[in-house]
Amino acid sequence: MEGESSSSSPSSSCSGGFKLYEELELREFRDRFVIRSKESPGDGFSIDRRDGTVESLGDGDDCAAGPSKASTIFGVVGTIRLLAGTYMLVISSRKEVGRFYGFPVYRVMSMRFLHCNEGLKFSSFQEKKDEAYFMTLLKLVESTPGLYYSYETDITLNLQRRFKLADGWMKKPIWKQADPRFVWNKNLLEELIEHKLDRFILPLLQGNILNSLFQVAQLSLKSSPATMSLISRRCTRRLGTRMWRRGANLEGDVANFIETEQILDVEGFRSSLLQVRGSIPLLWEQIVDLSYKPQLRLIDHEQTSKVVERHFNDLFQRYGETIAVDLTDKHGGEGELNAAYAAEMQKLPNVRYISFDFHRVCGSSNFENLEILYEQISEDFKKQGYLLIDVGGKILEEQKGIIRSNCIDCLDRTNVTQSFLAQKSLDHQLRQIGVLSSSECISMFDEDYRKFRTLWAEQGDDISLEYAGTHALKGDLVRYGRQTLAGAIKDGMSALSRYYLNNFHDGIRQDAIDLVSGHYTVNRNGLSPFQLNGFDSLSYLPIASALLVGGLTMTTLTLSQAGRNSQQFLTSVVCAGVAAGVMAMVKVNGREFCSRPRLCGLL
Repeated sequence: MEGESSSSSPSSSCSGGFKLYEELELREFRDRFVIRSKESPGDGFSIDRRDGTVESLGDGDDCAAGPSKASTIFGVVGTIRLLAGTYMLVISSRKEVGRFYGFPVYRVMSMRFLHCNEGLKFSSFQEKKDEAYFMTLLKLVESTPGLYYSYETDITLNLQRRFKLADGWMKKPIWKQADPRFVWNKNLLEELIEHKLDRFILPLLQGNILNSLFQVAQLSLKSSPATMSLISRRCTRRLGTRMWRRGANLEGDVANFIETEQILDVEGFRSSLLQVRGSIPLLWEQIVDLSYKPQLRLIDHEQTSKVVERHFNDLFQRYGETIAVDLTDKHGGEGELNAAYAAEMQKLPNVRYISFDFHRVCGSSNFENLEILYEQISEDFKKQGYLLIDVGGKILEEQKGIIRSNCIDCLDRTNVTQSFLAQKSLDHQLRQIGVLSSSECISMFDEDYRKFRTLWAEQGDDISLEYAGTHALKGDLVRYGRQTLAGAIKDGMSALSRYYLNNFHDGIRQDAIDLVSGHYTVNRNGLSPFQLNGFDSLSYLPIASALLVGGLTMTTLTLSQAGRNSQQFLTSVVCAGVAAGVMAMVKVNGREFCSRPRLCGLL
């Protein structure tokens, strides 16, 4: 595992040493916004509403006179500069969701952009049009799901890495402690960092944080409570939506890369298991075209082998030896991708690759067949181990490697598999600590096992909402170990919702992600990205839809009367022809009718 050597006691590495301002006052003046700490009113900064200039409050600044509005906010997410000015994103409401190393963790419930764009009045017509679209993207950013933070501790670092850091590390500002891979608003913080506003700089983690309490007495003869936490951290390097961010980029960063950590606190002991998931690290795409399952296409590139090598070298540097578990099918489009992945992995002797056809072996409900996979990797999985810390803060065991799982989306099959492996590890941990005997496992304790499975199912839903826009499929396999009728209906509804979102919404959502993450930089001197990329092509979809629905409706109505005279029959033929022609046109040009990102390319 990556980290810095430490001469300090491990327990001190989890203590807080730097605290951010928790409640802020936002004062709105005609010419500027002023944000200052409620606990230390003299500490704050202003942002000019005309040009977005940020300035720290000086000792002589008098901000008391005449604000048009004053309100409480709970953090500054950062700033972004567009064509006509600067916008500042602030947290307008929050919810405490649990504790991390003893410190409160909050979920962002709502955010708001403060507009400092007086320059818009001096912009050209095209600039105003572009700025309006950018502002539409910012509205989508305000409702970004699954954002978490803490005022007192960094939540982006896993437990093993934290315990290896030097004692002084936790005394640094929280943004300096954070793993930049998992800071969702990294791009937005640059101006605050430049002005050294450390106690206002709030790193946000996108992912999932869940805590569950269960009584250890239900697991053994002991009576101390235990806490199990599940934390998932989404990487920002190849951030995006399900269909518009697939595979890897040329640097080896993959879509939907998530580090998931399962932490157990019991009897004064603390243990942690890390797993990662991520898209197949090849160059490939799956462009939406109105079909239910768009075709998978490998991109032939001379750098493909280097991309795979870069990806796994990065994993080795951070986590140690890697077992790559590929859960994709071995036939059809997935089979071609599976075969290409397997061929590349043969070139990497230091990574163990396992191809496990989840659908063929487990079907829709045979969750227990994952034992077949476990038998293949159990020896190496046990050697990788987990982090275990005793009551005195001494590290008894370290995790020496990582399981990397993937399917096509790295959502449904992946979540089922990761929860299964997490359960196996949890049994080993509880036995080593002495909570369970050698013949016991958590599945023997119904209430505790239900809570464990619920944690993983809810985590799967949250991750799926962030990437695909819907709840996870196969959630029943995680919750109950089998498919239920209600779950099948829910999966069907989620599948339909994914189809709609992928085809008609995710393009603009991808633009919003690329804009806020800094993958796209606004350039006032450049050509409009919307003119360059056919910005208005989507406007033909309502016309095509109206023609199609109208043609089918008229065909149905006239066919019911076609037997009465030849004119009605001829009308039916014409209407049917129009409907068929529109359907053929839509099918041929399916990609043009879908919501497509305008700002960045696929790689």
